Amino acid sequence: MLEVAVATYGMLASFVLSGAERNRRAERPNPPMLEYTAFGLCAVSTAAAIALPVWAAANYAGLV
Repeated sequence: MLEVAVATYGMLASFVLSGAERNRRAERPNPPMLEYTAFGLCAVSTAAAIALPVWAAANYAGLV
């Protein structure tokens, strides 16, 4: 299941970055859906950056 989540995250990140770069070169604004997806990926990254060290510390302390 983790592999599916990582693959989905990677595909979405690739789509967002390539779309934003293409729009920057064409000097046009990004569509709202592209921005919403980028914000969602940012939220997932932030949540993982907070949750994974907490989980690792709890695992090291024997709480999990």
